[in-house]
Amino acid sequence: MMLTRCLRLFLLVAIAMGGAGLAAEEFDPMTLVTRQIDQTRGLSSYSEMTMLIKRPSWQRESTLYAWTRGREDALIRFVAPARDAGNALLKQGDKMWTFNPKLNKSIRLPGGMMSQSWAGSDFSYDDMSRSDKWIKHYRLEHVDTEEHDGLKTFTIDAIPFDDAPVVWGKERLRIREDAVLIEAIYYDQDLQPLRRMVSTEIGVLGGRTMATTLRMLDLEKPDSFTEVRYDAMDFDVALEDRLFTLFSLQSRSR
Repeated sequence: MMLTRCLRLFLLVAIAMGGAGLAAEEFDPMTLVTRQIDQTRGLSSYSEMTMLIKRPSWQRESTLYAWTRGREDALIRFVAPARDAGNALLKQGDKMWTFNPKLNKSIRLPGGMMSQSWAGSDFSYDDMSRSDKWIKHYRLEHVDTEEHDGLKTFTIDAIPFDDAPVVWGKERLRIREDAVLIEAIYYDQDLQPLRRMVSTEIGVLGGRTMATTLRMLDLEKPDSFTEVRYDAMDFDVALEDRLFTLFSLQSRSR
């Protein structure tokens, strides 16, 4: 009788452990990261943003409009203040251009520059264009799972492929099970953390739950940061093909 009970207990423990292992195996970080990207882009999107650059001795606030199509195309344009109006960024697939109305010239950015600072902020060109880099240039590894307020949050390490056109040695993402990005930490080639992006506000825009305010910090400059707040967002809007062209990039109209 005792042997039978022990055998039953062993089988129950084995089944429980097997189920837990299966659940862990079923989690696919690529699926969650892809959902996160699509959650903030949709088939297409239009957004209005406020960007605040904060430094110890000064700060600057700007208004921007942005359009995206699919996972690869984006157009971002400054509309205020007047001195910045017309500056714009265009992403077509893996290609990216900037436009400066004072020079009246578009400049093609080499791949290595897409991780550089954009418009003097703590965000990079890739960050602002809501790039799909994590699913194109990185291997994704599930590191940890936590639960807060009834929602699971997954920690995922994004490790760049050897030939990836990126400067980071690793990026660590924390994404909720509802595809909301909570945090991203950027590591150098020696795997020392240099930047941290955190979602300071989460809300509903365009009918979707998403991070509505993102703050990027340079970890070596604790008194400085850049904050991007989404003031309005519409998804799956009708956009003309000509919007994502160099001609449109150089236009100062909406």
